[in-house]
Amino acid sequence: QVQLVESGGGLVQPGGSLRLSCAASRSISSIATMGWYRQAPGKQREMVALIRSGTYTSVAGPVLGRFTISRDNAKNTVYLQMNSLKPEDTAVYFCYALADSASWGQGTQVTVSS
Repeated sequence: QVQLVESGGGLVQPGGSLRLSCAASRSISSIATMGWYRQAPGKQREMVALIRSGTYTSVAGPVLGRFTISRDNAKNTVYLQMNSLKPEDTAVYFCYALADSASWGQGTQVTVSS
């Protein structure tokens, strides 16, 4: 397994931006799939964006065109750039990695409110 630590969450006004970071405890160059999920109060956890080896990405419909996922293998870090944030983006955001098994971070709160 790999330990994942998220950072970058916080309170932002609608229309604002945040960048989440996910630092891994070891090299991510061999981890085929990493990504971000989110869970809002009373709702199931849902996929936000995934990035696979190289530059192949998959982004969920509700955030398409607003969120961008990227990875920096040299820094063992995955990022989620979130622009044009909406109140419905409010959730705890979790980092995810699929190596020999699935690993999850502890989550970071994102609150979009005026």
